[in-house]
Amino acid sequence: MIVKVKIGILTGGGDAPGTNAVIRAVVRKGIQHYNDKIIGIKDGWRGLLEDEFLPLDLKAISGILTRGGSILGYSRTNPFKYKNGAKRILRNAEKTGIEAVIVIGGEDTLGVAHKLGDYGVKCVGVPKTIDNDVSGTDYTFGFNTAVAIATEALDRLHSTAEAHHRVIILEVMGRYTGWIALEAGLAGGADAILIPEKPFDMDEVCDYIKRRQERGRNFSLVVVAEGAKPKGGKEVIYGDGVDEFGHVRFGGVGYYLGKEIEKRMNVETRVVILGHIQRGGSPTSFDRILATRFGIAAIDLVHEGKFGYLVGIKGNKMVSTPLKDVINRRKTADLELYNLASVFFG
Repeated sequence: MIVKVKIGILTGGGDAPGTNAVIRAVVRKGIQHYNDKIIGIKDGWRGLLEDEFLPLDLKAISGILTRGGSILGYSRTNPFKYKNGAKRILRNAEKTGIEAVIVIGGEDTLGVAHKLGDYGVKCVGVPKTIDNDVSGTDYTFGFNTAVAIATEALDRLHSTAEAHHRVIILEVMGRYTGWIALEAGLAGGADAILIPEKPFDMDEVCDYIKRRQERGRNFSLVVVAEGAKPKGGKEVIYGDGVDEFGHVRFGGVGYYLGKEIEKRMNVETRVVILGHIQRGGSPTSFDRILATRFGIAAIDLVHEGKFGYLVGIKGNKMVSTPLKDVINRRKTADLELYNLASVFFG
């Protein structure tokens, strides 16, 4: 016999195209197959802290598959930074009748879900980050869209760099891992790819450009992840503040590179920071399908009673991994793929 459940769903952290596809899948199967009642929690963990909810029915999810963003909103709220935060969440969940929570988020949001398990909050995790750095899954939704956008940017920058005989640096997202820079750089024919996993040497970067000049190629494209840093140096920080999870805001390494290249080589350099364009807009078909599979897997885990687990994909098979085995185990970029890409540097 199918037992219906009142399920809360929230989206925390940063924007990732495909989030709405997860919500749609959870609501559709939850209502039509399990006869569940689905409650949207507004703005991540903040909604549970402040008792802000949005009932979700089939009408509410109509037409959202192709939309970017989240119909529930995001926030980087950390309940454990608030007085009695965990108890407030438990109290509001009980008051609303929420029996389980599907948590769509990255490492920080999922870390909160894991901790709240100790307070009796039953959570199932869905990995969401364009950085593709969550363990327990080969891919996170939003990553494919971000790579596609960065690759298109490189395609467009290629022609203007060649026409103006310039070095153009594209700075992409990736605070601690270089997945976007690596795959977009490889797909877009970048002449150098700089990632957090491999601190860069400015002399080597300049050598790549010189080698191209010696072959008569008087332009170059460099892709750099925002968290990349020079050997022996530190990451370039945008500001002094931190969010509720203690993260600083990276940004500006592209300008650092541009100034160094111009100073060392006397070659005109331009910098493009792709920023939140990577997060916005409609998800690719790959991300729509992946997010849909994640949503279906998450609602199924709720009904299997597998709380404290994260859904994921390995190969083409859906898997589940205990949250305790995922938290604080960031998935770094594949250095074998980086070595392959380095064949095309310079």
